[in-house]
Amino acid sequence: MAETPPLRVVLADDHALLLEGLRALISAEPDMRVVATATDGERLLDAVRRFRPDVAVVDFKMPFMDGPTCIRRIRAEALAVRVVMLSALSDAQSMRAAIEAGADGFVLKTDSPQATLAAIRQVSAGQMVFPQGARRWLAADPHGERLSDREEAVLELLAEGRSNAEIARALRMSANTVKFHLRNLYSKLGVTNRTAAAALYHRRS
Repeated sequence: MAETPPLRVVLADDHALLLEGLRALISAEPDMRVVATATDGERLLDAVRRFRPDVAVVDFKMPFMDGPTCIRRIRAEALAVRVVMLSALSDAQSMRAAIEAGADGFVLKTDSPQATLAAIRQVSAGQMVFPQGARRWLAADPHGERLSDREEAVLELLAEGRSNAEIARALRMSANTVKFHLRNLYSKLGVTNRTAAAALYHRRS
């Protein structure tokens, strides 16, 4: 049986101490390998294009291009990489921004090192990773049950009969992000499946 190659990881953070700490943490894991680091958004994009990593760990706030902007560029270019957003901010707005951009996970800088390692492994396996309670915060809308622009786009394509994979391709997001948006819009619309959601969409159109 062939040995599974280590996960190839790119790290991006503008704080040198944290970046070096992350590199040391990940390099000590036998199933991971840091292939590049970056201290700003532009260098991160260059590293992802050049090294084609499995996972990119991206700081929310960076010079030249912040984390969400980087992720949108990565998705627009259809670069096959899972992305974990790393942030000191735990508010719903930041997490919503990460999801809207197309992040596969969101890890707080105050979390344990093991939580970061677990998030990298989980997103590489196709899971979506966010802090406890994040779904509740993200679903909350100060204007009531209004859908976000992204949720509206997902709902429109769903109502056209598109599959999750087709929606993901059309909106340049991961399949896990589509599932996340579907859960949120089902909750806001008060439905439990795509058929009911599509019926509501056509009824209001």
